[in-house]
Amino acid sequence: MDAISDLAFFGLLVRQGNLSAAARELGITPAAVSTRLANLERRLGVRLLNRTTRRMHVTQEGELYLAEGARILADLDSLERRVTNTREQPQGLLRVNATFGFGRAHVAPAISAFANRYPDVEVQLHLSDRGANLLEDGFDLALRFGEIPDARLTARKLASNRRLLCAAPAYLSRHGEPRAPAELPRHRCIVIRESELAYGTWHLRAGQRSETIKVRGPLSANDGECALQWALDGQGIVMRSEWEAMPYLRSGRLRQILPQWQTPPADIYALYPQRLHLPAKTRALVDFLAERFAPRLRAPGADDPVW
Repeated sequence: MDAISDLAFFGLLVRQGNLSAAARELGITPAAVSTRLANLERRLGVRLLNRTTRRMHVTQEGELYLAEGARILADLDSLERRVTNTREQPQGLLRVNATFGFGRAHVAPAISAFANRYPDVEVQLHLSDRGANLLEDGFDLALRFGEIPDARLTARKLASNRRLLCAAPAYLSRHGEPRAPAELPRHRCIVIRESELAYGTWHLRAGQRSETIKVRGPLSANDGECALQWALDGQGIVMRSEWEAMPYLRSGRLRQILPQWQTPPADIYALYPQRLHLPAKTRALVDFLAERFAPRLRAPGADDPVW
């Protein structure tokens, strides 16, 4: 089997969740699936899956192979479409989900421009404070931040983004600036209520060091724009996305706190339920968004702001 075929095979195996389901999808026996997986791992020299009789888990090497493989397959699919110059025209209803803040600021303007280019596509944009389930809620496309929530979905990275700790100069002049994560609990921190389980918990990393800090403060909200405005008012320290905070950091209305410490990934992805035989309307919007956000992609290893 060639490398491209192996990438597609491994992606299908992870989406199906077990060897038997993958065997049914491919029309072969589970033993044949197991043999092909073993041959692939032998060729690469790493284990891609840890598996038992009932469950399997993707290893760190498997996650890398899956993510980069999906990108390679998407690029190959895009190249073949350009070469063959398909005549399929984007048309019909397209349901899109995004978060409130990023949706208003960036997705809605992009869809307006998309509508001018593809007048036969009807777009319904649904904004929510929590991500909808594409497979259960019937969305064609969603814009998401950070880790991909479901291996059955295909993800295409649109823009680089980081979460930054920020505070207004007025707050820092009154309360001082924390020099280490351990000092954060002594500060007024503005917290986003996204889930009660993770409420007030900030994860930070610097090289091989990692810290999980429980923070608190007198103000919290389930809306990021409110939290950012409170930070601008000098109410405390907030963790917000680079796309949202960078204009205020440039103007000096906010200052970055603990810049040497990194927060969990927050890159921006387009997610859709399938890659093969993707409808022209969905493919057109994904390609359009990728083109529009291309200047927001940070080069590997670079640290320059892109927003």
